[in-house]
Amino acid sequence: MMFRIGIISDTHGLFRPEAERGLAGVDHIIHAGDIGRPEIVDALRRIAPVTAIRGNVDSGEWAHQYPDTKRVRLAGKSIYVLHDLKTLQAGLGPGIDVIVSGHSHVPKIDTVGGVLYLNPGSAGPRRFKLPITLATLDVTPEGMRPEIHELGDDY
Repeated sequence: MMFRIGIISDTHGLFRPEAERGLAGVDHIIHAGDIGRPEIVDALRRIAPVTAIRGNVDSGEWAHQYPDTKRVRLAGKSIYVLHDLKTLQAGLGPGIDVIVSGHSHVPKIDTVGGVLYLNPGSAGPRRFKLPITLATLDVTPEGMRPEIHELGDDY
């Protein structure tokens, strides 16, 4: 059985139709901060349950409901979500399988010390010449399969 997690970050108030299509059918969505406005999470919740954290641009009364970091267990995997990987504190304890971050707008998949580090990049307004992306993480009995998806007209 497969459990698919959609991972999105740095929407900065923009929820693209391509992102909505890219997240269709996921079992859970993680938003790694810089949401931009509360309607973004409302739209994501119409697709699947959402775990969201606050990023550095998320201010105002609406943003107080979101924590700076969150540890969530999905499909038997322990996932730690924070916005800026540079703020990762040592001593999270054992048992973290995945660390999800955003902030840099640069999509990246890496494994360090048996921990999967995943940054979905930015699905919001284009920044510099960086791609517009989100990620999926498929959790299967055989393991985890992370993938970055570039959003475009053909996605």
